[in-house]
Amino acid sequence: MAHPKRKISKTRRDKRRTHYKAVSPTLSICSTSGETHLRHRAYYVDGILYYRGKQLIDG
Repeated sequence: MAHPKRKISKTRRDKRRTHYKAVSPTLSICSTSGETHLRHRAYYVDGILYYRGKQLIDG
């Protein structure tokens, strides 16, 4: 089992973790309804389910 010979400083530890960051989700605007939605996801507008601009289920 490997054991560190010296304590890793906070600065050194945090430098290693710099690429972990929050990324805002990619949003799209529907060509049919004009609603903003997450990409590659079905979404409801007034009780109607849409996906890729096409109506799937009428609610």
